[in-house]
Amino acid sequence: MSGGAQLMWDEAVTGYDFGPGHPMDPVRLALTMRLVEALGLDAHKDLKVAAAKAAGDSTLRLVHRQDYIDAVRRVSGDPDSATGEFGLGTPDDPAFAGMHEASALIAGQSVAAADAVWRGDVKHGINFAGGLHHAMHASASGFCIYNDAALAVARLLEQGAERVAYVDVDVHHGDGVQDAFWNDPRVLTISLHEHPRMLFPGTGWAEETGGPDAEGTAVNVALPAGTGDEGWLRALHGVVPELLGEFRPQALVTQHGADTHFEDPLAHLAVSVDAQRAAAEALHGWAHEYADGRWVALGGGGYAVFDVVPRTWTHLVAIAAGAPVPPETEVPDAWRQMVYARTGSPVAPQRMTDGREPVCRVWSETGYDPADSLDRAVHATRKAVFPAHGLMP
Repeated sequence: MSGGAQLMWDEAVTGYDFGPGHPMDPVRLALTMRLVEALGLDAHKDLKVAAAKAAGDSTLRLVHRQDYIDAVRRVSGDPDSATGEFGLGTPDDPAFAGMHEASALIAGQSVAAADAVWRGDVKHGINFAGGLHHAMHASASGFCIYNDAALAVARLLEQGAERVAYVDVDVHHGDGVQDAFWNDPRVLTISLHEHPRMLFPGTGWAEETGGPDAEGTAVNVALPAGTGDEGWLRALHGVVPELLGEFRPQALVTQHGADTHFEDPLAHLAVSVDAQRAAAEALHGWAHEYADGRWVALGGGGYAVFDVVPRTWTHLVAIAAGAPVPPETEVPDAWRQMVYARTGSPVAPQRMTDGREPVCRVWSETGYDPADSLDRAVHATRKAVFPAHGLMP
């Protein structure tokens, strides 16, 4: 079950580089692509690897203000001129030479993936360099300059889509995408993330449900710190499929931040690569079940840059291509040697699994346990938004 996929890749996306010591190390992108190649996925008959041009100003303006775009371009040419205005030149988003070009290139790949899916060239488009979901219409935020995820959704609307669903499983709230479509009834945004009391950006409460013209179209599941595989998958399955079934999207855009992992240094969930793979499989299946297979899958956060991110996103690419990689698959030695050459670490993953076999307790079968903090989080979301869709909480 696939229908052909297009992987967007241009080596120049690794120019999205905030500098030494910054968590958003572009080596994670290069190592992901090298692992895709090492496993032979780039040569699979149902996967096309393609590159697109950088997004131009008219495309960027689908989400971002022109004065902000101009500011990014200005500090891109003179990083020392960044003062923190528009969120540029901060510790999270330090200015760097070529910032506009690299950011617009990543955005261009996500927009091109959306175009290819909407035209019917392929069923699935993937850009693991994308998923920069914190950027706002007039400011950088949380390592994100241009919000390629919101731009992909906006391009689908521009091309004629009447309903687009966006599902974000990054550990951080997908605040920039929610903000872009807060009062747009054509877009359903669903974000599963660590509780805003514990983690940046401090938003994504269950009570955030959309603007006056779009009540119930912003959906937030605020997960307790320490949530592991079973609870994370239970939350995903306990909210997403019923809403997709009622909303009936014509395309599904998903963000697959790998920072939910138990080794990630910036957050506090305890999810494995195996559960992340299971989530990608579920979202792939829901794209076919609810959106005629139209699926745009993006990357996102993830700061365990060689031991987690490449495996998670390689699984994502393989699932989209209809060639899932068995979890027990050994990681090629040549790739492990590349990890040492690029990072200096003598230890790299040996298999495409963390050795977990995650099991999901289905909400409809087990019911709501008010003594369980995970169940309380899921129930709060269902209670806040399900009635707006004619569903029982």
